[in-house]
Order: sequence, then C-alpha cells, then structure tokens
Amino acid sequence: MGLVNRDLVLRRRMVEEQIRRRGIHDERLLSVMEEIPRHLFIPEEHHHDAYADAPVPIGEGQTISQPYIVAEMTKALRLSGTEKALEIGTGSGYQTAILARLCREVVTVERLPSLLDGARRLLEELLIDNVIYVAGDGSLGSPEHAPFDRILSAAASPRIPTPWLSQLEEGGILVLPVGTRSEQELTRVTKKEGKPFTDFLGGCRFVPLLGEHGFRE
Repeated sequence: MGLVNRDLVLRRRMVEEQIRRRGIHDERLLSVMEEIPRHLFIPEEHHHDAYADAPVPIGEGQTISQPYIVAEMTKALRLSGTEKALEIGTGSGYQTAILARLCREVVTVERLPSLLDGARRLLEELLIDNVIYVAGDGSLGSPEHAPFDRILSAAASPRIPTPWLSQLEEGGILVLPVGTRSEQELTRVTKKEGKPFTDFLGGCRFVPLLGEHGFRE
C-alpha cells in the first residue's frame, strides 16, 4: 500500500473509530478531519503516532490534542461556515486548518514564533488562505481584528479572560479549558446581553495559557 493510500486509510479509521463512534455526527466536521493530513502537522519522529487516540508532542513543550478532543471542541463551536473565528494557540496549525475549512475567516494567535512560522508555511502549502497569523500574548486576544463570532482556545486558563469576552460578538460562542494547570473542565461560553453563560462539556487536560490574563510563567 502506498504512503498516500495508507495515510488516507488511517484518517478514515481515526474518524470512524475515535470520533463518529463516540457520538460526533457533524458531517462537515468529519469530512474535513478525514481530508486533512494530520501527520504533516507532527514532527517526523512522531509520525507513527499521528492518528493515535492520544496527544502528540510538537516541540517547544507543546502538543497536538488527540483527534477526539479536536472534534469535540470544534463541534462545540456550532459552526455554520459564515463565522469569523479567533484561535488561541496556533501550535502546529492542525486545529487552525480545521477551523479554516469550516469558517469564513480565522485569526490565530501564537506566543511561540517558531510554531507560528511553521504552521504558516504548512497551511500555505496546503493552499489554506483564509487565516491571519498573529504573534503575541494569546490571553489578550486580537483586538485589532475583533469582533469575533467564535473563539477557541487550545490552552487552559484559570478563568475566562476578559479580553476574549469583550471581543466576542453578542450571541457568539467561546470554547476553552478552565481550571488549574493540571486539571480543567472543557467549557462553552455563550455571550448573551453582554454576559457569559456557561455549560460544561467534560474534564480535560491542556497546556496552560501563559500571559497577562492566564497563568504566569
């Protein structure tokens, strides 16, 4: 079996066994996760784990989340395709690529320049051109590009950062892990009349959000 066919088989198996069987049936999302070559977003020495049901290191002390968590967070955003989204924590760019395929526009913020540059190069190679890349403190959001219909954070915060809520459109949705450095609750926030209304989606564990409105380094 050729490498291209092998990777396609692994992606299809990942979607069927790790995502669809766990109750996620958003066909747009499943189709995109089946199309995007996840292994390209992972260092070569970890390619054998690219489609495993587990997070994988990507360098700089960061990880790419397990496929199911990526799907669960994306599903929680309730995307229709017209949204302008803010992503906190570009990482390898895998979640960015999924959001870009499902949204009108994505603004992604990453504090580590090496990760941001690598993600930009890869997404450009994949002809994904509806992404704006921002280097800096993700806890501040991106006020110059606000407001946003959706916000997704790939890093855990001790609380809902106030800049994110202020940059979220009325009726918009924010999905983030909230808790301590070692244990968090995946949280969906809906902005109604300027106030956050939350529901909880289950326990999780993410790298900490470092910055002015996150954890201190």
